[in-house]
Amino acid sequence: MNPSVLVTGVTGNVGGEIAKLLNEKRIPFKSAVRSTGGGPELEYAQRTEFDLLRPATFAPALAGVERLFLIRPPAIADPKYFEPLLEEARRQGVKHIVFLSLLGAQTLFFVPHRKIEKRILKSALPYTFLRPSFFTQNLNTTHLEEIREDRRIYVPAGKGRTSFIDVRDIAEVAVRALTENGFENRAYDLTGSEALTYEEVAARMTEEWGIPISYANPSMGEFKAYWHSRGLPADQINVMAGIYLTAKIGFAKKVTPDLERLLGRKPLSVSQYVRDYRAEFFPEPL
Repeated sequence: MNPSVLVTGVTGNVGGEIAKLLNEKRIPFKSAVRSTGGGPELEYAQRTEFDLLRPATFAPALAGVERLFLIRPPAIADPKYFEPLLEEARRQGVKHIVFLSLLGAQTLFFVPHRKIEKRILKSALPYTFLRPSFFTQNLNTTHLEEIREDRRIYVPAGKGRTSFIDVRDIAEVAVRALTENGFENRAYDLTGSEALTYEEVAARMTEEWGIPISYANPSMGEFKAYWHSRGLPADQINVMAGIYLTAKIGFAKKVTPDLERLLGRKPLSVSQYVRDYRAEFFPEPL
């Protein structure tokens, strides 16, 4: 059976979970990677070269594809790079795009996700916009080093609350949208079932692990300087800063019923995440 689903971002949080789920369900799919030697090695995945900065890779990757899971790579903030891809998707007869957007993107004019949504709408391709809140797993990827080495969460979110969502839940919704009908031309606000401050997240880590974890709450300038010192591109730093600003001013605290309604169960909690991912932060007993 030729795969009719293309998944981008398979080396990231959500894309990686989607790839695992499709593989577990024995659904053949194309795994978009910059090099055919990269990405996870899965039985039902067909690696295909794909790079948003190299339009020549689009046609071969999209050949035979009916449904596309699309993410914005963290290092790419300019939505213009998506236009050739959408044009090629239309030429190739793609029937459905599932785009990983951002909670509140429809009103946050300054985030690239909204600009990409507009381009997808303009393409007239059937779509599903998944608009999740902040990924819980960003703590064990983007922020792993500072938590493991410095025992602190270093984000400029003030006392703002965030309705953290587990990427395992996002992936389950995405797989349904990629393999079932009835999700076309819809947008879903995906959140956990509670909104927590980062201080409360640090407290749960401390309690569960028996390791003191603090919340540093740096200024925006300190946060940008920290990531600049680690070599992150300015565009990527600014997108991160903007996302944390939305949390600080209260835009990330929204809790919605969408995920529970779609999956028929409660979202995975931050406490469950902290239990499940302890070894990611501290592989060896202290």
